[in-house]
Amino acid sequence: MGSRMRTGVLGVALVLGVLAIFSLRAQEAAPKGDPVHGKAISYTCLGCHGVPGYKNAYPNYSVPELRGQHPEYLVAALQEYKSGERSHFTMHSQAEELSDQDMADIAAYFAGTPLTTGHPPGTPVPPAVAVCASCHGADGVGITALYPTLAGQHADYLARALDEYQKGARKNAIMANFAAHLTSAQVEEIADFFSKEQPSLQTLPRPATRISEE
Repeated sequence: MGSRMRTGVLGVALVLGVLAIFSLRAQEAAPKGDPVHGKAISYTCLGCHGVPGYKNAYPNYSVPELRGQHPEYLVAALQEYKSGERSHFTMHSQAEELSDQDMADIAAYFAGTPLTTGHPPGTPVPPAVAVCASCHGADGVGITALYPTLAGQHADYLARALDEYQKGARKNAIMANFAAHLTSAQVEEIADFFSKEQPSLQTLPRPATRISEE
């Protein structure tokens, strides 16, 4: 492991305890999600997140799978799109219309039953993944509710997310510090590893419509 990567490791390690406390407090303060109401108001979300293999138009990468994700993380992501901490025009437009309760309800609907940790990795953990595992788990399941689960997520989406942290399109300080030290080969290695972990995230299927049935 190079000196730049070791610096990233130390930076992550120093804040893990603080973030774990923050995660617990955030969970206590967050509104409880109602998946029934979430289903009723998420019809526009399903236009992208309810289609298996659907891709963002430009730049071209797979829309993330959300079924099995931590709902608390989904809420945090929506809040970041709303505030502009994450740069994506469509997601910002969607999120800025949502209240905190709406976000909690949509997250509860899409997440369903979150994946649980404790599954051995399907393949040996590459060196580049070792730092990721401290938050996202060696099996790809986030160790707290505010750390996203990566198991089975689309590899091209994971690579895109790391690229956005490197370029500042996502402004999470911890991830930006970690991603800054990654080479292109390491980004691909990390994305490929987590995309193959099982059990995996899934795409929540859209309810059948007259058009889709035909």
